[in-house]
Amino acid sequence: MEKLTKVIVLTFFITLFSCQSDDVETAINLENTARLSTIIGNQSIETGAVIACAASDANGAEVVHVFYYLEEGATNVQFFETNTTEVDSNDYSKYRKLDLHSTPLFNGFIYQFTRPFAHEQWIIVSYELDGELKLSNPIRTKNTSKPTLWTDQVLVNQEVSKMPKFSWEADATGDTAIYFQIVSTVDNGLLSGTYTLENQFQYYNTSNVVLNISEENPVELTIGNSYKFTMMDVSEDNWVNTAIQSIFIAQ
Repeated sequence: MEKLTKVIVLTFFITLFSCQSDDVETAINLENTARLSTIIGNQSIETGAVIACAASDANGAEVVHVFYYLEEGATNVQFFETNTTEVDSNDYSKYRKLDLHSTPLFNGFIYQFTRPFAHEQWIIVSYELDGELKLSNPIRTKNTSKPTLWTDQVLVNQEVSKMPKFSWEADATGDTAIYFQIVSTVDNGLLSGTYTLENQFQYYNTSNVVLNISEENPVELTIGNSYKFTMMDVSEDNWVNTAIQSIFIAQ
């Protein structure tokens, strides 16, 4: 019988991503801002090159967080959105630029835009790198139709010392394209960042990892120390169905 270690519930696990404060951006009139199609102009572009997704806030679905991974050397990060989802998501003339500020998470491993959304829209994040304009795939917000489920429910199997194996419930609607996992210190120091197609991940074991965006091999866990596990269940259109955060003690 497998030894399943129950995680310690992190009472304020939502505070890392959930921050409805005075810094949340207010609504912006998209008709007065530049179109993505105009900004692209004659530039060399690469589509699908920015890793990004979005989730509704744990304290209220009207606020949405847009997360993206910033490659080393990237500059001029920009945020674009449509007025509605009832447009062709690949028609760049429908996207308008918003001057939003992003904040670092996990010591700058990923970044986050936060702003209120009265209705669902399409979003694209871009930056410049190596003489090209890199674009994310379109992100469809679903804060009204399918708000992100925030939970701490994950099983941690520590049968192999210092190599905890995490498993979690798959989305009941079958709307999952990929899972994103982060193992970190309790104060959000990044240890590993990985993607899998399966609803399980074992620390230090990349046999089922389809994308590893950690810069270095993860450090060995220390027995008795507390660590944080974060997981995002991401749909084909880059919406986070479920977000998990829990604290565990390494064994």
